[in-house]
Amino acid sequence: MSIPSSPRAVPAAPAVEPEPAPARLDLVALPGLPLIRPGDDLAGLLASAVIAVGGAAPGDVLVLAQKIVSKAEGRYVDLAAVAPSAAAEALAAETDKDPRLVEVILRESRRVVRHSRHVLIVEHRCGFVMANAGIDRSNVDPIEGSDPVLLLPEDADASAARLHHALSARLGVPIAVIVSDSFGRPWRNGTVGVALGAAGLPAVRDLRGEPDLYGRPLRVTETGFADEIAAAASLLMGQGAEGRPAVLVRGLSPAGPPRPATDLIRGSTEDLFR
Repeated sequence: MSIPSSPRAVPAAPAVEPEPAPARLDLVALPGLPLIRPGDDLAGLLASAVIAVGGAAPGDVLVLAQKIVSKAEGRYVDLAAVAPSAAAEALAAETDKDPRLVEVILRESRRVVRHSRHVLIVEHRCGFVMANAGIDRSNVDPIEGSDPVLLLPEDADASAARLHHALSARLGVPIAVIVSDSFGRPWRNGTVGVALGAAGLPAVRDLRGEPDLYGRPLRVTETGFADEIAAAASLLMGQGAEGRPAVLVRGLSPAGPPRPATDLIRGSTEDLFR
């Protein structure tokens, strides 16, 4: 009589760690915003636009083009009413710019950093090193004067904080706010979106001490978190007639204590290029 053989032991399958969820970032340009005028309830208009795309979720960031914030705050100057100083006249002759515009630029600036024909780089009174103190004629409503220009917000961090609190209250969840603008960069052509103001998130994230893939501690790594978000949103905003000044960003983890956008500005003692 044959004896049935014992069943052969089957080795256990090795444990397989589940695949992590794919990283994903969603950006939505908010539709339906009207042209913004001085005194408009910008928070109310933005809250309605967010609700129209499904509402807000924890961790959302709303990136706003500086122009709509400046317009709501009435940051217009009519060049027709500006009398240029002698210093503005002289600098205008060297840069081939409108002396009235140069006068307004100087009023908004701490100092002139560099200038040449058609180029005027200044240190804005808020610390930004930028062209023309951020003053612009593009996409400026002509009914705001016979020759209007638009200035940056008086304090972009404060503007972002006001909108952060108002929107969070209206939408029922904390929503971070970035006020963005387009900057040129040393060494590279083209402009990118950067954060002028930020609230509800760390504008700078300090990763020093955290491990890399091999466990080595990072020694110098700080990321311009708000600038990275602003640059992503500017892809949807555009630079011309797109009419998309507000972008909702979802999928980030803005962990860490809030830090304002002024923390992105390198101090003059650490800046080798001023």
